[in-house]
Amino acid sequence: MIVHGLKVYTYSEAREKLASILEESKTEEVVIRRRKGDTYAIVPRSLRPRRSPFDVPGLSKRITKEQIIEAIRESRERAEK
Repeated sequence: MIVHGLKVYTYSEAREKLASILEESKTEEVVIRRRKGDTYAIVPRSLRPRRSPFDVPGLSKRITKEQIIEAIRESRERAEK
């Protein structure tokens, strides 16, 4: 069934045709409707790899490794007090 341009399947249809519905959802949104009226959308996740929250651009500061280590050491010393 097509409702407002979306393909809508009943829960029973979705169980029977899950593999083909997942393939279909690669190109368009698919909706599954249960008897009580609850609806669920199946949409594909982005194909691009997920980025780590730690993947941030670096700072362009001229700081040496020794300066960084010294800053960490001082910070830890302050925290111990």
